[in-house]
Amino acid sequence: MTELGNRLKEARKAKGLSLADVQEMTKIQKRYLTGIEEGNYEMMPGKFYVRAFIKQYAEAVGLNPDELFEEFKSEVPSSHEDEVPQRATKVEQVKSNVPAEPSKILEHLPKILVTAFIIGALFLVWVLMPKNDADEKQVIEKPVVQESTEQNNEDEGKGEAPAKEEKEVKEVKEEPKVEEPAKTVLTAVGTSGSNSTYELKEAEKFELSISSKGSTWVGVKDGNGKSYFGDMIPSGQTQTFDLTGQTEAKIRVGNAVDTEIKVNGEVVTYQIPAAGQVTQNIIIQKK
Repeated sequence: MTELGNRLKEARKAKGLSLADVQEMTKIQKRYLTGIEEGNYEMMPGKFYVRAFIKQYAEAVGLNPDELFEEFKSEVPSSHEDEVPQRATKVEQVKSNVPAEPSKILEHLPKILVTAFIIGALFLVWVLMPKNDADEKQVIEKPVVQESTEQNNEDEGKGEAPAKEEKEVKEVKEEPKVEEPAKTVLTAVGTSGSNSTYELKEAEKFELSISSKGSTWVGVKDGNGKSYFGDMIPSGQTQTFDLTGQTEAKIRVGNAVDTEIKVNGEVVTYQIPAAGQVTQNIIIQKK
């Protein structure tokens, strides 16, 4: 056991916590917590997670992680420390190519699509109008039956003025109804510490998709505390969850840099930069 692991273990026991308690608080599997206490970093899922797990463990037992890293920096392999800046640099390069204020564009995207759909429908009606007018003009008009002069004279003598008229029959055609597609609005509400809150409005379904660009740990629960997932997602794989009927989703992300979250197909933009806070809690509330 290393001095760092011994310090963490003593702090845990001083608070009367078991490894199972710390696992519930941090969502880190018990075998990784045991590895931290024993100084066995080789069993970790990846080099990147060593400092992140130690930091979460320290915060759970009331220790300052920055002071621990400084005091026991010789015990934590330097290769683990160098990985975060490299990932941060890659993220900054990617973010530089992203247009400014993507959230505003996404916010107005449903309105743009609805407007384009309506314009297309009106154009289709306009194209079909000449054909409809031609159909309406094809009205069979029967000429008024004119009687012979002798018959007219007889009718005039009797004081009668018969006239047979035919009513024109016109077909009334209704314009096609344009149905507007359902709107889904995902709005960022705000942040608190490592928590980011979003509101999902005017959505009939509530589908969650989480993809991993690298090895990442993810936990998913609903507003009632029911757990849907809590494990590693290998690089290049995606996990999907149908929370239709639920009012809230809580997502615990262990490596925000390599994790992409979508709600009903719409990408969730991290309110807290992923490079600065790799471990985040994403809360989505359905209104």
